[in-house]
Amino acid sequence: MKRTAIKRRPLADTVLSKLEPEEKEYRESYGVDRLYFVVAPSGRKRWEVRYKKPATGRWAWMGLGTYPDVTAKVARASAQDVAEKVADGIDPVQQRREERSGDGRMADFAITAWQWLDHRVGEGHFVAETEYQARTMLKNDVIPVLGGIAVSQVTRADCVKVQRRIEKRGALNRAKKCRIWLQSIFDYAHSLGRCDENPAASLRVSSKSPKPAKPLPFLREAELPDYMKALRQSSSTPLVTTAAWVTLRTASRPGMVRWMHWSEVSLKNGAWHIPAEKMKSRRDHVVPLSRQVVELLKAVRPLAGEDGHVFPNRRARLSTREGADTPPVLSKSSINRCIELAGYRGRMTGHGARHTAKTLLSEHGWPRDWTEMQLAHSLPGLEATYNHANWFKQRALMMQWYCDYLDALEAGITDEQIEEFDAQVMMPGGQRFTP
Repeated sequence: MKRTAIKRRPLADTVLSKLEPEEKEYRESYGVDRLYFVVAPSGRKRWEVRYKKPATGRWAWMGLGTYPDVTAKVARASAQDVAEKVADGIDPVQQRREERSGDGRMADFAITAWQWLDHRVGEGHFVAETEYQARTMLKNDVIPVLGGIAVSQVTRADCVKVQRRIEKRGALNRAKKCRIWLQSIFDYAHSLGRCDENPAASLRVSSKSPKPAKPLPFLREAELPDYMKALRQSSSTPLVTTAAWVTLRTASRPGMVRWMHWSEVSLKNGAWHIPAEKMKSRRDHVVPLSRQVVELLKAVRPLAGEDGHVFPNRRARLSTREGADTPPVLSKSSINRCIELAGYRGRMTGHGARHTAKTLLSEHGWPRDWTEMQLAHSLPGLEATYNHANWFKQRALMMQWYCDYLDALEAGITDEQIEEFDAQVMMPGGQRFTP
């Protein structure tokens, strides 16, 4: 949602969640209490309140926290508290500094944890999906245990409590990720002089090991016709089903598909431009969109909206609960659930579509460089430093062939027709490409 579309204030929760970033950071008045909502170019949002310093009478700004961690209700209460302190001759920013004892050693763990997350996101270390996972883990698993303890006073036993809390639910992979992030938080605190040691450093020794990961299930060429027919009969919503089809036809990571944004998509040019900060490889990536994918996105646009995320979570749009952890896009399990409802539980997954595409394209002789770039895999060694080719035109040809071939498989195709199909592939410029 563009800020020019704001019609009334105070700003509603739906407006706060949908406001889009611009080239430069901007502030929007919330509508009361000199409270402002700030939107950064990265899409991160936070609260600020404007007040006059008692000593000088000059205007100043005070941060009140990030959104949605700090809700509008909490931000208003904080803004009113700031106004009361100023009326009593107290500078709230100066008071905050004094409460944190200068070096921050007596600041609550929660303060350092949120600052760590802001730092990781600001430096581009976390893509949107990872940021959401870290944010929900802090809110649900870590802050409830450690939040009120001074960061310099957190012990190994306290960290073990967090670990046991997660392991008790059987979420061993989540516990492993939490250990890694806890260590990173205390490393961050140590670098700022807020603690003398890392109490999470040895958690791995006492942890429960998750079961070895099984290879992701995927389908071979002969199994695809029945799968595609079953996917068309899935009882999932059109948004979710379309996301499953886009995952299959682009060989993109399901997480990237779920977080696709209309501002990244050019239906006219058949291209999806994903910025580096959203990519696992930390490199800008362009996904060619076949004719079939363009049609899928055109069909879903009336359901998704003209701007914002391509696959929004309707629960997030409608939810007004304080502290709700609903992501703004389809949930992590949505695409796999769609596949399960099609009858392919244990036989196929959203990520398995990448295995399927790589295998099928390789078996038909498409160049490895093109398939690896389509999968957005990092190049080995110095290749990543010196090789900036993205083979977009070639991959556009390859992925159009792939989607046409999927259609042919679903319709039914003979061995003779497969040979003819391969022979029809033409390189850009009119040269024939023989896989």
